[in-house]
Amino acid sequence: MPEATKPSQIQGLSLEAIAQEFGTPLYVYDGNKITSQIQALQTAFAGVNLKIKYATKALSNISVLKLVKSAGAGVDAVSIEEVRLGLLAGFQPNEIMYTPNCVSFEEVQEAVNLGVMINLDNLPILAQFGQEYGNQIPVCIRINPHIMAGGNAKISVGHIHSKFGISIHQLDDILKVVSDYGMLITGLHVHTGSDILDAEVFLKGGNVLFEAAMKFPDLKFLDFGGGFKVGYKPGDVTTDVFQVGSKVTEAFQEFCKSYGRNLELWLEPGKFLVSESGYLIVKTNVVKQTPQLTFVGVDSGLNHLIRPMLYDAYHEVYNLSNIEGNPKSYNVVGYICETDTLAADRMLSEVNSGDLIVFKNAGAYGFSMASNYNSRLRPAEVLVFKNQAKLIRKREDFDDLVRNQVVLDI
Repeated sequence: MPEATKPSQIQGLSLEAIAQEFGTPLYVYDGNKITSQIQALQTAFAGVNLKIKYATKALSNISVLKLVKSAGAGVDAVSIEEVRLGLLAGFQPNEIMYTPNCVSFEEVQEAVNLGVMINLDNLPILAQFGQEYGNQIPVCIRINPHIMAGGNAKISVGHIHSKFGISIHQLDDILKVVSDYGMLITGLHVHTGSDILDAEVFLKGGNVLFEAAMKFPDLKFLDFGGGFKVGYKPGDVTTDVFQVGSKVTEAFQEFCKSYGRNLELWLEPGKFLVSESGYLIVKTNVVKQTPQLTFVGVDSGLNHLIRPMLYDAYHEVYNLSNIEGNPKSYNVVGYICETDTLAADRMLSEVNSGDLIVFKNAGAYGFSMASNYNSRLRPAEVLVFKNQAKLIRKREDFDDLVRNQVVLDI
């Protein structure tokens, strides 16, 4: 269970000094945390031939992708643009899994031409793929196992009403398409969602794969997806990846015996690898007291961190400029012309104008979901690696905002 901590340093470097050097708002990532999370999974699943495919959508900065590669992981891409980012970061095509949803067949063809592993999740595109390529191009099939995981429908993607995957109840239809076109199926995939706590959910999805796999003689891997839960609140229960690794490894080894040969086991962690590495540092513009509440208005908002509004997500927050001060209750709000409450009713050390406020666990789905709403500019990103703070994305300026606009002579 994570305890409440208020880091003032990363790898011996002062967060306050980093903010002063690069300005605010600012995303800062601890590279050591990312690599240690990859190493934890490698250790937990040491009993199988494991391939980690980092879910690029969580944080798609090229320098972060290069760090992931250096730690021995591949990537999972959900768009052709993420595929190209992976290639630009130095991944070989065979290290990239392309898992699109509701894309055009032209985009699938582009991914085929780039040489990456294709993972299809609907019958019409599967049939079109078979008609176009037959057995020339190996393909993976994403199965919807009809399992509700994580307790939040917004982040659970393997239930019966989900748009993702081909229903396990349509397995006969899958097999007919595969047979009709002589397709080469080398992988099966499930992903039930985020915030999965224990091995039983992974094993439920795994058992669906194990049973279906017996119908496909040419498999090279089974992909269990991701969804390991990280702690956002002090006292949060988190996934014990070593327990999950032990139980899933045992079940996978038994399956491989039944299947007749050893397959690779693939995982697609995103949040688990990068969430805890990230800190969003913002500056207090104003402390606004009303008869009922005291607001801390900062130089950021839902345009930079939308998770609290989109998912009711909780991010631990603290006053970096006054860590040991007297605690008071505040609502931390943004500068967007919407109700963008980033943290409600939080006990923070007394806040004054100009103080630096830090949001923890901001590495996943922070910058990657940022926007220019209200014509605001997106922040800079910094990676702390080998005890050095390096700029990995420049702060946007006004020219970036209008660069692609075509101004008519009216």
